[in-house]
Amino acid sequence: MSITYEKVRELFDYRSDGKLIWRITKSKNVKKGRVAGTSYTDWYSQVRVDYVLHMTHRLIYLWHHGYMPEGDIDHINQNKSDNRIENLREVSHQCNLRNTGNHSDNKSGVKGVYKHKSWSKWLAYIVLNNKQRRLGKFKSFDEAVLHRLAAEQCLGWDHCHLASPAYRYALRNGLIKRRR
Repeated sequence: MSITYEKVRELFDYRSDGKLIWRITKSKNVKKGRVAGTSYTDWYSQVRVDYVLHMTHRLIYLWHHGYMPEGDIDHINQNKSDNRIENLREVSHQCNLRNTGNHSDNKSGVKGVYKHKSWSKWLAYIVLNNKQRRLGKFKSFDEAVLHRLAAEQCLGWDHCHLASPAYRYALRNGLIKRRR
């Protein structure tokens, strides 16, 4: 059985720091005024309601929007413990997968852009359907980043632009203007 908007509003209050607060006392562990939820990893927390575990960020989304999204809820700033409503958005699973940090071996700071040592050129690529697609070789890092960003937009990833390291780099360095 899924949890309803009415049930979430009955059980919890929301604090602006992204915490759910119990409105009722149900047991020694569930007391009115306490923060709801326990961490089960370093980032995510979950809340048990009627013997069913729910992800805290999903309950917060339901509390604010009145429905539980079928798709994923993305933490825009990539901080999984930051459950402020302004940091949560409903996205497709693909968009949520794109909003991950760079791999530990990434040296350029932009996903899909790296320096080829023997050619002394910057290469840009994008992964689509688990296959790497080369976007070209470029003399400058900025040019490679812009090609990576253009590929993201051509693939319809532009609605996920806040998650794109290429977008953030280009914006920060004045290569593009902020979208409205």
